[in-house]
Order: sequence, then structure tokens, then C-alpha cells
Amino acid sequence: MANPSFGTELELGVPDASLGRRLSAEFVGTAFLVAIVVGSGIAAQRLSTDTGLQLFENAAATGAGLIALILTFGHVSGARFNPLVSAVAALDGNLRPSHAGLEAAVQIVGGITGAIVANLMFDLSAITWSTHDRIGSATFLAEVVATFGLITVILGVARSPRAETVAFAVGAYIAAAYWFTSSTSFANPAVTIARTVTDTFSGIAPTSAPAFIAAQTVGAAGAVGLDRYLHPRKAR
Repeated sequence: MANPSFGTELELGVPDASLGRRLSAEFVGTAFLVAIVVGSGIAAQRLSTDTGLQLFENAAATGAGLIALILTFGHVSGARFNPLVSAVAALDGNLRPSHAGLEAAVQIVGGITGAIVANLMFDLSAITWSTHDRIGSATFLAEVVATFGLITVILGVARSPRAETVAFAVGAYIAAAYWFTSSTSFANPAVTIARTVTDTFSGIAPTSAPAFIAAQTVGAAGAVGLDRYLHPRKAR
């Protein structure tokens, strides 16, 4: 029988978790996620001159870290860490639209905080605008595909009889998507915005960010459409 809700790790959180606690969990979780993405990228660049090895190290750290963070914060806030995932939860009826907006705000602030902390941990300036231009039709398509896949994985696993495995599915998907997409799978507006403030391996130029976010929104919308077809509301 399909899970009638958004899944164990991606619901509103435990019944007694206040809005403040949920937002705090989203802030800290997103900050750690971006710190892992940016920090592991800096470390990889310093440890190796091989671009492929750098990407492998960055992807492995991000996938493993994401699993840990979802398991840690999932029972409090749902461990969404992504404005698009919060929006999908609201569309699914598991999150108030106003709360989804608040989550998006704290996710963005948390992500920027995580990028700043990562910069400082590696003795860099707190904020340095990225000069890594990622704009182009290929990367736009890659972000559509990456986000479509991410939301599809989240919804598909959350509605399955094994919803408790969603943390591992999401972490594995993101690690894989680093490799099979030309954009290295940002798939998250909050992370995209945060990565504009670090001129390092994982950064993205501010001028490239709007196109990435637009592509991510398109991908998420497509995933919601597929979910509605595969899991009709009446059946749920």
C-alpha cells in the first residue's frame, strides 16, 4: 500500500515539534549541507590536481553528509533543506504554504551561513563572489534533469513501503548526479544562492544562479506532474 503522506523523513516533523524548532532544524541542516559541499570542494582542490578525483571527493562527501543530516533532522523538521522540496510538501498537503515560505527563507540564510563558515574554516575571506560561470543550454538542461530526478526519488521512495530509506536514496542520488549531469547537480535554490558567495571549486557566479534556479523549478514541476500520474490522489 502506498504511503499516504510525504514519507517518514519528509513530513512536518514530530507532532510536538514547534515551528521554531522545525525552522531551527532547517537552518542548521542547510548550513551543514552547504558547509559540506563547499568545504569538501575546497579540500578536494587542495589535496589533488586531478579534476575527476576532486569531483569524486566532493560528491562522496556530499552524499554521505546528506544521509547523515536527513537521519539527524528528519524527525524534527522533515529535513527538506531545499525550498523546492518544501514547496512540494505544501502542494502535497503536508506543510502549510506560509510555513513553506518560512522554511525557504531560513534555508537560504542557513545555506549562506554554511558557505561563509566553510570559507573561514579554510582561511579564506568570509564572502568572495564566485567567478565560476556555469550558464549555458547544456547546464540548464542538466539542472532540469537533476532536479526532476531528485524530487522524483524523494516522492517515489517516500510513498513506497520503505519510506524509512529515503535518506539513503537521496544521498545516493545526489552523489550519482554529481557525475551524470554537466551542472554537477545543484538541484536546490538555497544551495545555489549560497554557492555564489564562495569563489572556490563548488562556487557559481551570481549571474548564473537565476538560470539555475529557473531550471530547478522546471524540473521540480515536471516531477510533481509525474508523481500525480504515478500516484493518483484517490489511490493515496
